[in-house]
Amino acid sequence: MILRTPLFVCRGVRWLFQPRRLSFSQAVEGAMLRNVQKVLCVAEKNDAARGIADILSNSRMKRREGLSKFNKIYEYQCHMFGQNVTVVMTSVSGHLLAHDFKMPFKKWHSCNPLLLFDAEIEKYCPENYVDIKRTLEQEVQHCQALVIWTDCDREGENIGFEIIHVCKAVKPNLPVFRARFSEITPRAIKSACENLGWPDQNVSDAVDVRQELDLRIGASFTRFQTLRLQKIFPDVLAEQLISYGSCQFPTLGFVVERFKAIQAFVPETFYKIKVTHDHEDGTVDFNWKRNRLFNHTACLILYQICMEDPLATVVEVGSRPKSKWRPLPLDTVELEKLASRKLRINAKETMRIAEKLYTQGYISYPRTETNIFPKDINLSSLVQLQTQDAHWGAFAQRILDEGGPTPRNGNKSDQAHPPIHPTKYTGSLQGNEQRLYEFIVRHFLACCSQDAKGQETTVEIDIANERFVAHGLMILARNYLEVYPYEKWSDKVIPIYEKQSRFQPTTVEMVDGETSPPQLLTEADLISLMEKHGIGTDATHAEHIETIKSRTYVGLTPDQRFLPGQLGMGLVEGYDSMGYEMSKPDLRAELEADLKLICKGKKDKSVVLREQIQKYKQIFVQAVEKANKLDEALSQYFGEVVRVAQEEEIYPAMPDPVRKCPQCHSDMVLKTRKNGGFYLSCMGYPTCKSAVWFPSSVLAVSKDDSVCDVCEPRPVHRLKLKFKMGSLPAMMPLEFVGCIGGCDEMLREILDLKYLQGPPRPPQLTNPPVNPLPASRSLSCVTNHQDRQARLPANAPTGPPAPPARAVRNPAPPPDSADENAIVCNCGEPAVLLTVRKEGPNQGRRFYKCSAGSCNFFLWSDQEADSGNNQAPGGRAERGRGRSWSDGSYPAGGDHSRGHGGGGGGGAICKCEQPAVVRTVQKEGPNKGRQFHTCAKPREQQCSFFQWADENVGPALPANHLAGGGTGPHLKRLNSDSSVRPPTAKRPRTCGICHQAGHTRKTCPQNQ
Repeated sequence: MILRTPLFVCRGVRWLFQPRRLSFSQAVEGAMLRNVQKVLCVAEKNDAARGIADILSNSRMKRREGLSKFNKIYEYQCHMFGQNVTVVMTSVSGHLLAHDFKMPFKKWHSCNPLLLFDAEIEKYCPENYVDIKRTLEQEVQHCQALVIWTDCDREGENIGFEIIHVCKAVKPNLPVFRARFSEITPRAIKSACENLGWPDQNVSDAVDVRQELDLRIGASFTRFQTLRLQKIFPDVLAEQLISYGSCQFPTLGFVVERFKAIQAFVPETFYKIKVTHDHEDGTVDFNWKRNRLFNHTACLILYQICMEDPLATVVEVGSRPKSKWRPLPLDTVELEKLASRKLRINAKETMRIAEKLYTQGYISYPRTETNIFPKDINLSSLVQLQTQDAHWGAFAQRILDEGGPTPRNGNKSDQAHPPIHPTKYTGSLQGNEQRLYEFIVRHFLACCSQDAKGQETTVEIDIANERFVAHGLMILARNYLEVYPYEKWSDKVIPIYEKQSRFQPTTVEMVDGETSPPQLLTEADLISLMEKHGIGTDATHAEHIETIKSRTYVGLTPDQRFLPGQLGMGLVEGYDSMGYEMSKPDLRAELEADLKLICKGKKDKSVVLREQIQKYKQIFVQAVEKANKLDEALSQYFGEVVRVAQEEEIYPAMPDPVRKCPQCHSDMVLKTRKNGGFYLSCMGYPTCKSAVWFPSSVLAVSKDDSVCDVCEPRPVHRLKLKFKMGSLPAMMPLEFVGCIGGCDEMLREILDLKYLQGPPRPPQLTNPPVNPLPASRSLSCVTNHQDRQARLPANAPTGPPAPPARAVRNPAPPPDSADENAIVCNCGEPAVLLTVRKEGPNQGRRFYKCSAGSCNFFLWSDQEADSGNNQAPGGRAERGRGRSWSDGSYPAGGDHSRGHGGGGGGGAICKCEQPAVVRTVQKEGPNKGRQFHTCAKPREQQCSFFQWADENVGPALPANHLAGGGTGPHLKRLNSDSSVRPPTAKRPRTCGICHQAGHTRKTCPQNQ
């Protein structure tokens, strides 16, 4: 289970930092005034934190453990903010927070996927990162400033703001600064420490937008595809996750497009004339200047003309310098492509190794779009570091001896990081780490060297007015090729030909051939296409390629070329047949362009979010409408389609809110139980567990169009209810409309809506009408609703039905005595009279119950009636632990002289110095029907006074003078024993069987 600590709702959140850089004096002036003594520094990974701390502390830092065993804490003294301070350096492990939908939308079957475009999103801390978060919260308490040392790219900036948010939650006024660096070297780190700036909010916003859109678009289309296709093709896709991503689908589209181009390719036969001339050092091939012809007859005629006089005349001899250019400085895309082509290391593994080399300080930051070395970088010192190597050290020294490095520059710069280059020499690496490091070093030295030089010779001959050309090459200086074995450039020797000389060709022949289709894409080809069309970034290319491989959308041939799978082909063809080129790069390229504008502050994040969500939402709606085209496309590969009768059987029903939850104010929606039946559930589950479970006698529940005008918070929709035949009295309709907001007392009792208190109700009459179904009572919570009668049969009485399988609620009839003798519950309110409807021994029996359902009052009406008019004024029938008590006073002939004064308690006074009341034991047992005195207050406020009425002999004393007046262990036994025993004066011992005095259970005559 993932522990999720909600931090903030994604929409509408704005960080408090402005996206601008400061000079050292501007940025730190405020902090210096506050006399900063301790600073918290946070890097993106533990290796980076260790490397930075080692540099700034001159290798004098002290290491200690944090709450996360993977993220250590390094403490040292450092000169910062113009003074000596104590620095606490620690790290995170990439993103500290993650996006996800709030409950219940994160569950696959919680809603229709369309709702995910608008569902609320939160940022939370995943369980495996909680220890890192707690470490930050603990350490920042003792610090007066925070410095962010995360990677200087989009993701690093966003991670920095996640760190800031966690720390600011502990210290809201904490000063925050940003260190910017491109390599973990002493020069770069010390320069970053001396030139602190502020975090860039715009860059972080761009990442937030991308993350939210990827979540919404990916989750909605993934659930749509997966839920549908698992039902349509259960034999093939029942366990398959069919994901969608706005980057992975265009990436898949490139592979499918190339494959279909190969399938659609029709080879053509072509013809050409080939001339060769043998000499002492080999054979010279002369190429026809027409190249080739697709008409056999035309080529044959020209060939026959040449054969009539095959003597060749040299008409042109030329020679010119030829150069092979050294490589450009290395950016991320070129690193991925070249590592794939030259080293056979895939892009994902390449970036993993490169990041490790970076954090160890061996190379500069590997995620860069720059292929121009900045002017202020000291290339000579970097070359000097490599002179000690046995393999390329001599070449590095030669660069320095011949005037120093003169790199060939490209035309791209992200204004953040230099090209990838070595920053430290090492000879201790192994495996692919060593191979990639060596490649980066050799590439760097090659681009700092000179182009390879050569001399190219061109000879052109004429045979019967047809021209043929041959090229020769003589390499004069290999230069960069000496250190860069990943490229080849070979001599091509041809003899010396003189102009106007003639010779007899060795062969003149007409050959044919066929045009060939394009090859399947390699990983390098795919990365080039992604870069060209703006799909993803240099940091995410490898991730998207890995995704389509893991989803089996594509596979690899033995020579490592991409081949689309059946599922990938079907998905692309299905969406293309709908008219949406979702596999084409245009949609994602627009988003990537917008993200760049957000970074530059030229476009607002909320505008981009709104536009992109609306665009994809419209496509989603239409894609669902045309989903059969997706089925048809995949049926070509997976066989016959399994027809599903209803669309609702594939996608969860869209939740239609009925009302707001009275506990958490989330929406409450109607749901169906797996084993049948209905319930009203809070969308905040499991945080909020409020629910209304409809009884089994309810056959159908649906939301009505009408809205209650009384219940709050609005709107509270009425429900259409249908009951089983026989579950309600014959005079009641089986279908009616009612409000579950709490204003309709009858419906509250039927559905047992205890948690719904409803709006304030007018005071009830002391003498309610005897008619159990008053004609003025409406089924809805609005008593004057005009169309209520139209919802019921003409002959049906107006009023709510009786509680199914429970009781029929009736206003309590007035007793024969005065109004003040009405039965009241423990709340002090008049109790309601109900009738048991459930089959059993008590069916038809009437009882009293609390009208609000807030106390546990219960009293059978026939037991209350059997006691006659015994009820004391204001008396209460109470339900104790394991017993039921009804109100009562002494019969007319009873003893009224016991105790001080009269009243319901026969003159007895409780410990509160108030007249006691008389009650009768109702529970089955030896004391059933026996009367006793007790405190007249509600159960929660009662004192411990207790006295049996038949044992109250002698003059009654005040409660505080009564012997054993309900105190001590007797009261405990009263609350826990299965029968009520007197806690007062000692009574004669009686038999436990016949309850007569004079003998015990062993000698009882009934036990003989």
